[in-house]
Amino acid sequence: MLHPGDVACGERGERFETLLGSCVAIVLTDPRRTLGAMCHVVHTSPAPAAHQDDSAWGDAALRKVYGLLQVRGIDPRQCEAWVYGGGNMFPDRFTGTHVGQSNAQWALDTLHAEGIRVIDADLGGAHYRKLAWSIGAQPPQVVCVPV
Repeated sequence: MLHPGDVACGERGERFETLLGSCVAIVLTDPRRTLGAMCHVVHTSPAPAAHQDDSAWGDAALRKVYGLLQVRGIDPRQCEAWVYGGGNMFPDRFTGTHVGQSNAQWALDTLHAEGIRVIDADLGGAHYRKLAWSIGAQPPQVVCVPV
């Protein structure tokens, strides 16, 4: 179970789960789906210098995920990605741009800039998500729950 700011990497058959509101989860896997990694990103703005190793920050989380994959011989740029989350947890208060929308856009823009193909995304809306993935051929399972 990944909590906000957590990063994990595992092998086929291992299971990752997390709950997402405005946060974003990025799931990466090699094309053969023998390895996988997930990060639960809370903040997507650049981390202050004092927090450069804090995985809650998007850039730090992706650096950790990339490192975990590289140690296992996987080039992150060869991976496929799924991106989830970025919900608006307070739709009555925030009708325009909200933190979840910013988080989702950051994730898509960052993966695109890295050359990582996003094969599916479920982002935005006025709900939170329950995300589960067993590393292997099947895609992650997402259940949306209205706010």
